[in-house]
Amino acid sequence: MTPTGSSSVSQLIERWTCGDKECLNELLPLLEAELRRIAHRHMRRERVGHTLQTTALVHEAYLKLATRGSPLCSHRVQFLALAAQLMRHILVDHARAQMRAKRGGGVWMVPWDDELALTPAKPDELLALDEALTALGNFDARKAKVVELRYFGGLTVKEVAGTLSIHPNSVIRDWSLARAWLKRELSGLASHGSGTLA
Repeated sequence: MTPTGSSSVSQLIERWTCGDKECLNELLPLLEAELRRIAHRHMRRERVGHTLQTTALVHEAYLKLATRGSPLCSHRVQFLALAAQLMRHILVDHARAQMRAKRGGGVWMVPWDDELALTPAKPDELLALDEALTALGNFDARKAKVVELRYFGGLTVKEVAGTLSIHPNSVIRDWSLARAWLKRELSGLASHGSGTLA
């Protein structure tokens, strides 16, 4: 019988953290709706006709979770944040492979939206965002983590605050500053001939 409820999820995550890889088979069905929501959030930013679909992205993330060593999760939100991070990396790896296959062509189009001011639709756009987010992480790791959790993971301010053990006001401030930093960074790419703003 499959356990239900948040205490069961927490217990399964604890078992997984302690090295019990088999418990993922019990955990995945309990979190499948949330994992699909996160995957859908990622995929809606991708171009039409992307070769990966929401279900495939969830399965790819599951495979990575199943082969990871000693994850640092203690509750549901941290597990979902880890899954969101893995999904982002899967899509970035996929975009890199496409760019290698394409052998370097194209101008970066960096369209802006109200949420983060970026909706990557092409592999090169996703790579530009990934590079900018990596640069932000080198400059301020916490702000980069806030972006990853809010934008890619779809976590609320309160969930991000709990995951990072900071006050919600700090999340709001970090989110605002990180968005401005990324906008400036990506605008810099465009002004140096690497892309154009839409």
